[in-house]
Amino acid sequence: MARTSTYLNFSRNTEEAFAFYKTVFGTEFEGQLMRMGEVPRMEGQPEMSAEDAKLVMHVALPILGGHMLMGTDAPESMGFTVRFGNNLYINLEPDTRAEADRLFAALSAGGKIEMGMQDMFWGAYFGSCTDRFGVQWMVNTAAKA
Repeated sequence: MARTSTYLNFSRNTEEAFAFYKTVFGTEFEGQLMRMGEVPRMEGQPEMSAEDAKLVMHVALPILGGHMLMGTDAPESMGFTVRFGNNLYINLEPDTRAEADRLFAALSAGGKIEMGMQDMFWGAYFGSCTDRFGVQWMVNTAAKA
Protein backbone atom coordinates (compact mmCIF):
# COMPACT_ATOMS: atom_id res chain seq x y z
CA MET A 1 0.00 0.00 0.00
CA ALA A 2 1.35 3.43 -0.93
CA ARG A 3 2.36 5.73 1.91
CA THR A 4 4.11 9.00 2.64
CA SER A 5 6.69 9.55 5.36
CA THR A 6 8.96 12.29 6.66
CA TYR A 7 12.75 11.79 6.37
CA LEU A 8 15.07 13.74 8.69
CA ASN A 9 18.82 14.32 8.25
CA PHE A 10 20.99 14.84 11.33
CA SER A 11 24.66 15.72 11.51
CA ARG A 12 25.72 12.91 13.89
CA ASN A 13 22.93 12.45 16.43
CA THR A 14 20.19 10.49 14.62
CA GLU A 15 20.38 7.64 17.12
CA GLU A 16 19.97 10.03 20.06
CA ALA A 17 17.07 11.86 18.37
CA PHE A 18 15.22 8.66 17.49
CA ALA A 19 15.73 7.20 20.98
CA PHE A 20 13.99 10.35 22.23
CA TYR A 21 11.17 10.04 19.64
CA LYS A 22 10.63 6.40 20.72
CA THR A 23 9.94 7.60 24.27
CA VAL A 24 7.65 10.39 23.07
CA PHE A 25 5.50 8.19 20.79
CA GLY A 26 5.84 4.90 22.72
CA THR A 27 6.55 2.93 19.53
CA GLU A 28 9.34 0.67 18.31
CA PHE A 29 11.54 0.93 15.22
CA GLU A 30 10.22 -0.67 12.05
CA GLY A 31 12.90 -3.12 11.01
CA GLN A 32 16.47 -2.83 12.21
CA LEU A 33 18.51 0.32 12.63
CA MET A 34 21.09 0.23 9.80
CA ARG A 35 24.63 1.55 10.27
CA MET A 36 26.82 3.30 7.68
CA GLY A 37 29.34 0.48 8.00
CA GLU A 38 26.74 -1.94 6.57
CA VAL A 39 26.58 -0.02 3.26
CA PRO A 40 28.53 -1.69 0.44
CA ARG A 41 31.47 0.49 -0.57
CA MET A 42 31.14 1.90 -4.07
CA GLU A 43 34.03 1.84 -6.52
CA GLY A 44 36.32 4.84 -6.04
CA GLN A 45 34.80 5.68 -2.67
CA PRO A 46 37.35 6.36 0.10
CA GLU A 47 37.58 4.06 3.11
CA MET A 48 35.09 5.03 5.85
CA SER A 49 36.42 5.91 9.30
CA ALA A 50 35.51 3.65 12.22
CA GLU A 51 33.63 6.58 13.76
CA ASP A 52 31.53 7.15 10.62
CA ALA A 53 30.83 3.40 10.24
CA LYS A 54 28.90 3.55 13.55
CA LEU A 55 26.58 6.32 12.32
CA VAL A 56 22.95 5.64 11.39
CA MET A 57 22.32 4.95 7.71
CA HIS A 58 18.57 4.42 8.15
CA VAL A 59 16.00 4.22 10.93
CA ALA A 60 12.19 4.18 10.73
CA LEU A 61 9.73 4.84 13.56
CA PRO A 62 5.92 4.81 13.28
CA ILE A 63 4.47 7.85 15.04
CA LEU A 64 0.77 8.86 14.74
CA GLY A 65 -1.97 7.83 12.34
CA GLY A 66 0.24 5.47 10.35
CA HIS A 67 2.81 8.19 9.61
CA MET A 68 6.43 7.01 9.49
CA LEU A 69 9.30 9.16 10.71
CA MET A 70 12.63 8.15 9.15
CA GLY A 71 16.16 9.42 9.58
CA THR A 72 19.85 9.24 8.76
CA ASP A 73 23.15 10.78 9.82
CA ALA A 74 24.53 13.14 7.17
CA PRO A 75 27.94 14.24 8.53
CA GLU A 76 30.34 16.73 6.97
CA SER A 77 32.95 13.96 6.70
CA MET A 78 30.69 12.43 4.03
CA GLY A 79 30.21 15.70 2.15
CA PHE A 80 27.01 16.94 3.81
CA THR A 81 26.30 20.18 5.62
CA VAL A 82 23.06 19.82 7.56
CA ARG A 83 21.19 23.06 8.06
CA PHE A 84 17.56 24.05 8.39
CA GLY A 85 15.99 23.52 4.98
CA ASN A 86 18.11 20.59 3.79
CA ASN A 87 17.43 18.37 6.77
CA LEU A 88 13.95 17.25 5.67
CA TYR A 89 12.64 15.19 2.75
CA ILE A 90 9.12 14.12 1.90
CA ASN A 91 9.44 10.42 1.13
CA LEU A 92 6.90 8.98 -1.31
CA GLU A 93 6.40 5.21 -1.46
CA PRO A 94 4.17 4.43 -4.45
CA ASP A 95 2.93 0.92 -5.21
CA THR A 96 4.48 0.60 -8.69
CA ARG A 97 7.66 1.55 -10.54
CA ALA A 98 5.57 3.26 -13.20
CA GLU A 99 4.01 5.53 -10.57
CA ALA A 100 7.45 6.10 -9.01
CA ASP A 101 8.84 7.16 -12.40
CA ARG A 102 5.84 9.43 -13.06
CA LEU A 103 6.10 11.16 -9.70
CA PHE A 104 9.88 11.55 -9.97
CA ALA A 105 9.72 13.01 -13.48
CA ALA A 106 7.02 15.49 -12.49
CA LEU A 107 8.70 16.58 -9.25
CA SER A 108 12.19 16.92 -10.73
CA ALA A 109 11.06 18.89 -13.82
CA GLY A 110 12.66 22.32 -13.53
CA GLY A 111 14.39 21.29 -10.31
CA LYS A 112 17.55 19.38 -9.46
CA ILE A 113 18.03 15.60 -9.56
CA GLU A 114 20.25 14.41 -6.73
CA MET A 115 20.02 10.71 -7.60
CA GLY A 116 18.07 9.43 -10.59
CA MET A 117 15.67 6.51 -10.15
CA GLN A 118 17.68 3.29 -9.85
CA ASP A 119 17.78 -0.09 -8.14
CA MET A 120 19.47 0.18 -4.75
CA PHE A 121 21.36 -2.27 -2.54
CA TRP A 122 18.53 -2.35 0.01
CA GLY A 123 16.23 -3.84 -2.61
CA ALA A 124 14.21 -0.75 -3.54
CA TYR A 125 13.89 1.40 -6.64
CA PHE A 126 14.90 4.88 -5.44
CA GLY A 127 15.62 8.44 -6.50
CA SER A 128 15.85 11.88 -4.88
CA CYS A 129 15.40 15.40 -6.15
CA THR A 130 14.68 18.98 -5.20
CA ASP A 131 11.69 20.48 -6.99
CA ARG A 132 11.71 23.93 -8.59
CA PHE A 133 10.36 25.41 -5.34
CA GLY A 134 13.21 24.02 -3.19
CA VAL A 135 11.25 21.14 -1.61
CA GLN A 136 13.26 17.92 -1.26
CA TRP A 137 11.68 14.63 -2.30
CA MET A 138 12.59 10.94 -2.11
CA VAL A 139 10.74 8.37 -4.22
CA ASN A 140 11.20 4.82 -2.97
CA THR A 141 9.29 1.71 -4.03
CA ALA A 142 9.77 -1.96 -3.26
CA ALA A 143 7.96 -2.94 -6.49
CA LYS A 144 10.07 -5.13 -8.76
CA ALA A 145 10.61 -4.44 -12.47
